[in-house]
Amino acid sequence: MFPSFLEVMKTLISGIISGQILTAIGASLSRLLIGFTIASVLGLFLGYLIWRYKLVEDTLGFLITALQSIPSIVWFPLAIIWFGMNNMAILFIVTIGATWTITVSATSGFKNVPRLYQNVAKTLGSSGTHFLRTVIFPSSVPQLISGLRIAWAFAWRALMAGELLGAGGGLGQLLEAGRSLGQMDLVISVMIIIGIIGTVMDNFVFLRLESKVQKKWGLS
Repeated sequence: MFPSFLEVMKTLISGIISGQILTAIGASLSRLLIGFTIASVLGLFLGYLIWRYKLVEDTLGFLITALQSIPSIVWFPLAIIWFGMNNMAILFIVTIGATWTITVSATSGFKNVPRLYQNVAKTLGSSGTHFLRTVIFPSSVPQLISGLRIAWAFAWRALMAGELLGAGGGLGQLLEAGRSLGQMDLVISVMIIIGIIGTVMDNFVFLRLESKVQKKWGLS
């Protein structure tokens, strides 16, 4: 129940050398990348619709706020019914875990673009996709990056929960295997890997990207 530090390190090193943990990391990160990419595209598109059209804001905006409060793992029974106990169900959970956060962040970012920027651009003849590409999206980048950082954390947690209950390998499935076999050293080893990956992604990817964007935009 309470393995020693040396036991955990021995299991962790042997799992890395054998390739078991590295294979699980690869499976988890590939799912995360696919699901997070889909969520980013959907979130930006929905955020644009809510910002652009009042009717969509009054209807879909309220619904998305409600959906954001639902934990992503709650969707898993529906995912199993719709897709079965397979990789698609886990990808659905990951996508759901990040989409609503990105949508809310994108909506807020688009709405907070200074009116002065918009008026000057329109006075100079900017409109349509040119207006979005040169004014709205660049001005929203700092808030979009912050939203993506938070959404990634939600997606990472959703992935682990989905893999615990699903199939197809991954770190979550390795956790479940350790639990079913009573190998607490394996469980703790995988927990360490999950924590390291989460810390590296947050501090060395999103935090640095957010800092660079804020400096470039003169926010820090």
